[in-house]
Order: sequence, then C-alpha cells, then structure tokens
Amino acid sequence: MFARYMRFRMRRAFKTIEIATPVTVKEGHSILLLCNHFSWWDGFFGNYLAYWVLKRKLYIMMQHDHLEKRMLFNLFGGFSIERGTREMMKSLWYAADLLNNAENLVVVFPQGELISNHTTTVSVEKGIERLVNHIKGPCQIVYCATLIDYFESLKPSAYMHLYDCGVAGQVPFEELNQNIQNFHQQALKDQVNVAH
Repeated sequence: MFARYMRFRMRRAFKTIEIATPVTVKEGHSILLLCNHFSWWDGFFGNYLAYWVLKRKLYIMMQHDHLEKRMLFNLFGGFSIERGTREMMKSLWYAADLLNNAENLVVVFPQGELISNHTTTVSVEKGIERLVNHIKGPCQIVYCATLIDYFESLKPSAYMHLYDCGVAGQVPFEELNQNIQNFHQQALKDQVNVAH
C-alpha cells in the first residue's frame, strides 16, 4: 500500500521515471543497492526500484540525523547509521543480517553525504567493505546512478542507470569501487543521449 502511494507521489512530481540501463536480477540472492545520494527523493527512488523493478522487500540505511528529520522512512524499512561511533558497526551488521535473506534489498548511499548528481566520481566509503564482508548469504550488489534532466518539460525526469557489480564476497573492494567509478562516468556520458 505504501509503495503504491509513493509511486503515485513520484509520478506527480516527475514527468517520467525510467530505467535507462537495466540489470538482470539473480534468483535466490538478496540485493545490496548502492545509490548515488543527491536529493530528498533518493529513498523514494530506492523504494521504487525495490518494489516495482527488483521485486524485493525494502530497507534503507540512512544517516542518523537524516532519519530523525524524515521519520517517514521508518514506515518502509528505514534504519540509521551514525558514522564514527561504536553504533556504526551495529548498523552495518544489522544490514548484513538483513541481506542474508534472499527476499530483502538494502539501500545504502556509499557517499555518506548529499552530493550533486553531476559529480564525476562516487566515493565508496570503507564501511561498504565491512558490510559486504559480513554478508553470509548470496547477495547481488547493484549500483544505481540516478540522473535528472528536464529537457522540454517543467517537471524533471529521472533516469536510473543500473549496474550489476557482482556477488558479495566475490569482488574485491578496490575492484568494486573502481567498477562503480567507471560505470558512473559512463552513465553520465550515456545520459547526454538518453531518449526523451
């Protein structure tokens, strides 16, 4: 019910929401969805992908202070992380435990802060490595670069570029980080030619 309401709200706010680059979902795998973090809407984009595209139950890891300001996210699986504290590890382990269930999807913003969606680099924090190393069940890692354009409309259009990063435990962190950088830069180039 909540996912339907949020899709309705997003359709009113955006001219279109499109999957510009699709990804094949691995059966029997949970999904760690790493997303660029540039707007208030990012959690809702994660919600849209979880329910309508990737078909998983949604959880979202958010900075503690952001979640306190947006308690609405608690309604659909929001939980907090407080960087630089002892509680941070508990949040990472909680996310890893959620990802041991193949029906779940956890959204994480690897940048750890709001950054323009036009940035050419995505900084993947080391906490992601700790999280991935703690996942015990089969888990597909997907990166999503959401890019916004207006073109001829008063309303923005959201284009989601998805990339299959591989399976947790099978891709070294530095390779994962570099693959995300390369894909994000390619998504920015592809966005120039996106159909509208």
